[in-house]
Amino acid sequence: MRSSFYKMGNRTMAPLAALQATFLLALLSLRAYGGKALSEPSPLTPESLKVSISSSQQSLHLQWSVHSPTYHQELKMVFQIEISRMTTSNVIWVENYSTTVEWKRVLHWRWDSELPLECATHFVRLRGKVEEAGIPRPRSWSDWSSWEEVDAQKSLGPGSLFVFPKEKLVEEGSNVTICYISRGHENNVSCCLEGAQIHGEQLGPNVSVLTLSNVPFIRKTGTNFFCKVDQTGKNCCKVDQTGTNFCKVDQTDDLKGLVLYVLKVLEEPKGFSCETRDFKTLNCTWDPGTDTDLPEHRSQSYTLSEAFSGETKSCAHKNWCVWPVAVDTQETYNFTLVAENSLRRRGVNALFDLAHRVRPMTPFTMRLKSVSATDATVTWKVRSIRGYFTYLCQVELHGEGKVMQHNVSMEEDGQYSFSELEPVTEYVVQVRCAAAEHFWKWSEWTGRNFSTLPAAPSEAPDVWRDVKPALGSCNVTLFWKPLSKSQARGEILFHNVLVENLHGPPGSQQLFSIPAPASGTEVALGGCSHRILITANNSVGTSPAAIIVISGDPADKEAEEERVEHTEQGFSMSWKPPPEDVVGYVVDWCERPRDSPCGLQWKHLGPNSTSTVISSGAFRPGVRYNFRIYGISPKRMAYLLERKTGYSQEKAPSDTPQVLVYNLTSHSFTLSWKDYSTDPQPGFICGYYVYLKSKAEQCQPDFQKTVLPDGSVGCRYEINNPEQKTLVVGNLQPESSYEFSVIPYTRAGEGEMGAFTKVTTPDEHSHVLIRVLLPVAACVLLIAILCYVKSQWMKEMCYPDIPDPYKSSVLSLLKPKETAPLTIMDVNDCVPDALEVVKKSEGRKIQFSGTRKSPPETACTRPDYIYLLPTENSPGPGRCICFENLTYNQAAPNSGSCAHVLGPHKAPPSQLGLLTSPENLLKPLEQNYMNTLAEIPPGETTLNYVSQLAFPVSGDKDLLPTKPPEPELAPCCEYRMQMAMPLGLASPSPNESSNCPPTAFLEQDHHG
Repeated sequence: MRSSFYKMGNRTMAPLAALQATFLLALLSLRAYGGKALSEPSPLTPESLKVSISSSQQSLHLQWSVHSPTYHQELKMVFQIEISRMTTSNVIWVENYSTTVEWKRVLHWRWDSELPLECATHFVRLRGKVEEAGIPRPRSWSDWSSWEEVDAQKSLGPGSLFVFPKEKLVEEGSNVTICYISRGHENNVSCCLEGAQIHGEQLGPNVSVLTLSNVPFIRKTGTNFFCKVDQTGKNCCKVDQTGTNFCKVDQTDDLKGLVLYVLKVLEEPKGFSCETRDFKTLNCTWDPGTDTDLPEHRSQSYTLSEAFSGETKSCAHKNWCVWPVAVDTQETYNFTLVAENSLRRRGVNALFDLAHRVRPMTPFTMRLKSVSATDATVTWKVRSIRGYFTYLCQVELHGEGKVMQHNVSMEEDGQYSFSELEPVTEYVVQVRCAAAEHFWKWSEWTGRNFSTLPAAPSEAPDVWRDVKPALGSCNVTLFWKPLSKSQARGEILFHNVLVENLHGPPGSQQLFSIPAPASGTEVALGGCSHRILITANNSVGTSPAAIIVISGDPADKEAEEERVEHTEQGFSMSWKPPPEDVVGYVVDWCERPRDSPCGLQWKHLGPNSTSTVISSGAFRPGVRYNFRIYGISPKRMAYLLERKTGYSQEKAPSDTPQVLVYNLTSHSFTLSWKDYSTDPQPGFICGYYVYLKSKAEQCQPDFQKTVLPDGSVGCRYEINNPEQKTLVVGNLQPESSYEFSVIPYTRAGEGEMGAFTKVTTPDEHSHVLIRVLLPVAACVLLIAILCYVKSQWMKEMCYPDIPDPYKSSVLSLLKPKETAPLTIMDVNDCVPDALEVVKKSEGRKIQFSGTRKSPPETACTRPDYIYLLPTENSPGPGRCICFENLTYNQAAPNSGSCAHVLGPHKAPPSQLGLLTSPENLLKPLEQNYMNTLAEIPPGETTLNYVSQLAFPVSGDKDLLPTKPPEPELAPCCEYRMQMAMPLGLASPSPNESSNCPPTAFLEQDHHG
């Protein structure tokens, strides 16, 4: 069937072939007639195709030739190249390549592959056709060349893992394709980019491809990529602090990688321009942008070429280049600047006239002259170029934060004069120049520093005062602010303070000189009005005077204090203008009101001002600031108008009041905190919260239940009047415990809650008991006070002291014949007329007489006293003196009287004699007197008391009267018992049948 088809086609095409042959012969005849040999285009098949690999560049290099024995002239041909991957049917690239073909010429073509060539097998073929201009006939392609296979894996050598490419240079933000070849199908390969695991796609049985998109620039030394064969299944991308992988590498073949060198994108040069300063060279500059060079790849370069001259120059620097000017031959230049590196090429152009790109040299020889306090002149020079050349120069003066500019037209020498300068001020003057006709750029600045000279201060000091009245005088503290630099016009050396008494004699002035940098002084003034003038002085002169007048009554009048609010701008306040004329107002305040000195500040305002805003960086939250507004009269006297107070920012109260409890009853009590001061608080006290807690957790009327900061439940009562500092808490239960706390609050919140105070209500009937106990306690207290006051009297009445014989008043009763000092009677000088000691328990009586004979014992009922008989020389009736001490003998009868003998005494004289001498009697008395009662054995001795006798006697005491005196009632004085003596001194018992003489006996049983 195929053969019959071809036969039919041949019969059909035969006439057409004959016509074509005739046309070709005619055409060849025409060419031969024109004397030109014209070859008939015919398909030419490429031959000798060879393909090589460049692993470093990842590219295929093709070379082939077109050989035809018929045609030897040059032909323009186009070749169509096809590249397949893995299989010939998988065409991945088709490109037409046009070139000129010569006889036996070898043609070359290069193709760059995104995928490393080692990762897959590639196939290449091509075909061509002639492209001859002027022949509008359809042309046909030649036959394809045979497929040329390229397999780079054959040259890999031994190994289990390979990664390609081995090194790659890319731009930042580009995409990179990497592949690895693992010859072991069971291997687990992990690939990592800077510690991050990358997953790929399977390309073949043992080939995987990984694509890195938008590769970042990490460091100039490159970005690390590696693949690792791991049998454990761990993530080998993680590294420790030293940069070591967690996966252990047993063999070097198990770890393969590469370094990606990422370049910054090459930028187009910016600001490319050229200029001349001397018409000899052109200085071309530009901004290269980001440097793309790496330590291992330095490829960024710049080339400057000029189109009119056709010259090209490689620039040694990346941001400027010098081009020599052709003298008098070229005025216009067309430059092209090309920047390139290994991956990219950029270029910019600049076309200009040389005369329009002139930048003069920096001015030189700059001088200053005629410098005064307010004037100065500056001069300078500029180098000339091309003979006559006009410059435009700019002069700038910098000083006090201001800049003044002036333009000057000149040729070589320039000059400019400044006026209205500030004295004693540092200035900087600088000059730059440019071409006046064709302005291009200014030259660099050149400058000089200079200072103007000082002058007298131009303004009076800003002064204020603080007056503290005293009795008949006042202390005035003067303040002044430092003059500004423009006002001082030099260094202030001192301030003069002149005080004038407005009511004193002429010339009554006081001058004080206050050295700088003091900003105030104190002056003591009398009760009269004074005028104070304050001036500032520097090395040149004196400032105008500031005047303050202090009246004779400088005390500020009372003014109501108003609150002011603080805004973002400061304290905003206003006041009512006074009815009197004023020349201005002054607002003063303390920046540190809690300190001393408080940092007084003030602000002067004009006479038409009735409001102002006070702002300061010294204002602090929680501090109360007080403002005083004064009016200044035409006589320069200040008088208080209003007071203002406020906080820049209120805070919660810093302390809580001390609360006292009054009127405690069983059902109520009163809380009081009247001593709590609201002035020093960090905010205006708006009121108080009274918190009350009880076990019952029941709230009284007007109290609200609330949760306290500690989580417990309490009751709260609000007092919204800051002046109310008492509260009666009622409706309480008797014998119940309550806890309370009073917390003040401001607009910023309430203060910190402290400890609660506990109070317990009493019993309902306790007040009755109190009414009874209070009078009793008062009486006891009164008695105790009286006892303390009358303690001496109580002592004498209840427990008197033992009398001192030497201070006895009895001695005053004795009237001796001879004048002698009154003294206590000595025992040695006392010779009793009769002494009887009776032992009452035995009913015996012992009688002592001068003859030392034992008298007969006589029963005696109760001897109470010792009775002394008068001697014969005693004139008249004798006075008996009896003594008894009730301190020792409380049972003595009739202590207020003395027993007397009413009848004649008939006792024999022997009964009146002493058994022993007074000396012998004294010894046992003294010995027993020194012993305590505890030392005397009970039952053996009974202490009696010896009376001390004193009466007027005369003659020999040893003589006893032969006759007893007539019994007669005689006056007696009494002195109670004073001395105790043991009864053992008595002589043996006398006869019991004898009669008891009228003598007194001491009781035995009172002190045993």
